[in-house]
Amino acid sequence: MPKQQTIKKAVSLKGVGLHTGKEVNLTFKPAEDNFGYCFCRVDLDEKPIIEANIKYVINTERGTNLDKNGVKIKTSEHVLAALVGMEIDNVLIELDASEPPIMDGSSKFFVEALQKVGIKQQKTERNEYIVKDVISYYDETSGSDITVIPSDNYEVTTMVDFGTKILGTQNATMKDLSKFNDEFANARTFSFLHDIEMLLDNGLIKGGDLNNAIVYVDKELSKSTMNKLKKAFNTDNLSVKSNGILDNLVLHYPNEAARHKLLDVIGDLALLGTRIKGKVIANKPGHYVNTMFTKRLASVIKNEMKNLAPVIDLNKPAIMDVNQIMEVLPHRPPFILVDKILEISDNHIIGLKNISMNEGFFQGHFPGKPIMPGVLQIEAMAQTGGVLILKSVPDPQNYLTFFAKIDNAKFKYPVVPGDTLVFKVELLSPLRRGIIHMKGKSFVDGKLASEAELLAKMIRKTEI
Repeated sequence: MPKQQTIKKAVSLKGVGLHTGKEVNLTFKPAEDNFGYCFCRVDLDEKPIIEANIKYVINTERGTNLDKNGVKIKTSEHVLAALVGMEIDNVLIELDASEPPIMDGSSKFFVEALQKVGIKQQKTERNEYIVKDVISYYDETSGSDITVIPSDNYEVTTMVDFGTKILGTQNATMKDLSKFNDEFANARTFSFLHDIEMLLDNGLIKGGDLNNAIVYVDKELSKSTMNKLKKAFNTDNLSVKSNGILDNLVLHYPNEAARHKLLDVIGDLALLGTRIKGKVIANKPGHYVNTMFTKRLASVIKNEMKNLAPVIDLNKPAIMDVNQIMEVLPHRPPFILVDKILEISDNHIIGLKNISMNEGFFQGHFPGKPIMPGVLQIEAMAQTGGVLILKSVPDPQNYLTFFAKIDNAKFKYPVVPGDTLVFKVELLSPLRRGIIHMKGKSFVDGKLASEAELLAKMIRKTEI
């Protein structure tokens, strides 16, 4: 895996917020490994920090807006897209207002500032979520949908259709993140004339001008609207060009709208907190559907992490072989169900059993279709956990452990001859008065096979 990256030194930009119209200073600062992206409001007491995390999204009105304990960051997406595009993993973003500067309505100036100071490689490997299955989100109200599928790279495709002749149907594709800076970072935000009127009437886009947004004129331009626009954009001359765009902005690309939507998708997905190895396909994307998809993806990743198989090297010598295990456990063949102990600490243990066709239980479970009984998988977890507990006493040979309760047992994947069954057992609470509370999981080929919460009682043989 590639290493994480930050910037070599701090760099600052100045501009105005699109909706507030207030001048704002933004500074990118280097950050340590595993820091991620964080905003810092230096204009507020105690300089509070807001992590760029999907859980802090409060709304997506005219941008992706964050709120942590009442501290807000507005329209975060263009800044975050620049950081992802530059393949920067860790940076502190200081602001002296709630809204980053709009600049020209793209990520271009943020990218250029970051390029100016350069990139520094760090020691820790980069976190990356590898997409293994199709994950989708569909919004019935808008008809928008986003899907991610397995791919060797981080790819994004956006398809835009607002049902207007002036914009038409557009699409854009980024085959590799290395293309972002040159082909997508300078794609500017856009709006339709009817949206501009509404924003002006509601006292927004105070920082707008004719250089930071493409305005598609999708309705007749009345004299009163023209006067409002002249005042808002501080100009005496406005016109509609033959391509239907207000004033004299020249499109960077015929599909600039679709490219900007792609930029927004990358910025919003940055709130996931990890890189993605997969292809994102977004149909009629917007900040709402982008963030809802990001929440779904975050939930999938969280569940997968909970069931993540331990990484083990089967070529390394075991900490305990079966003979050493039998010095601790009272079990004996044919009921010793742990072959090796690979890892052990004060509160967890990892064990292993090689499943052979010679196991006696396969004779009756089932003839012609051998499958390891789920109850024996649970027993094997318990024996693994028993090693953990009995190793904590000086005379394990003088104790026996007895099941008290099994909760939340689940069997997700069949275990058959030839499988290597890996157990991970963790203490859920410290050992007290001989009561053992554990969570056990078993894995085959990295897949969760079974899991359960186990309650047991350790008793001296002399007390039985």
